[in-house]
Amino acid sequence: MQLLHSNIIGEGTPFLILHGFLGMSDNWKTLGKQYATQGYEVHLVDLRNHGKSFHSDDFNYDYLSEDIYNYCQHYKLTDIILLGHSMGGKTAMQVATKYPELVAKLIVADIAPKYYPPHHNTIIDALTNLKPELLSSRKEADAKLALEITDFDTRQFLLKNLYWKEKETLGLRINLDILSNKMEEIGENIAATETYNKPTLFLRGDRSEYISPHDFDTIQLHFPMAKVATIDNAGHWLHAENPKQFYSKSLEFIIS
Repeated sequence: MQLLHSNIIGEGTPFLILHGFLGMSDNWKTLGKQYATQGYEVHLVDLRNHGKSFHSDDFNYDYLSEDIYNYCQHYKLTDIILLGHSMGGKTAMQVATKYPELVAKLIVADIAPKYYPPHHNTIIDALTNLKPELLSSRKEADAKLALEITDFDTRQFLLKNLYWKEKETLGLRINLDILSNKMEEIGENIAATETYNKPTLFLRGDRSEYISPHDFDTIQLHFPMAKVATIDNAGHWLHAENPKQFYSKSLEFIIS
């Protein structure tokens, strides 16, 4: 069994945070430190093929959820708070429905229990064309990405994956080959009959289209105790675009 890499902050009730597609645990470090001040042992986890976790040809939500279960078994974690964003949110849903005894409360950030068609092709193509081993600096990498991705914030998010493999050789932490071939898996839904009957909070960005009012009935079907709250002035990266409101609404749910 291979164990996921994580950054553990604080002491208290275990609180796992799962990042989204092409992200990493480091994306949640600032919020993680805030949660830790409230008496939580925050586990910022790198999912497989992301961050510093292991690479594998096997990649779908069954594998991702099993990784989280094995991680909790290794650290002897029970009654966890589980928060996941986007792909991490789908993983969190799968964990909660598959291992309900493990999860005390669930927070899902800007993703619904439904199928999403692949829509990351432009980003995957840009990262494939990046060829970091031929670049000499992050600035050069940003300039090359800018030819295909005009949004600065998106580029900075993606460039967090860039690291020095050796003294003068850049590389990407993500397993780009597998992720580009498994994009269909990212959009997959949880099984139609799966449910989780404990407190659940879905947070959506008011400028995001990932969770619409049409999804509320489906959310209730799978998560009968779910509440849906909206983060103002935020799109899909709601935790980064309005971290103050994201923190306050999530914390209010956790301690209630």
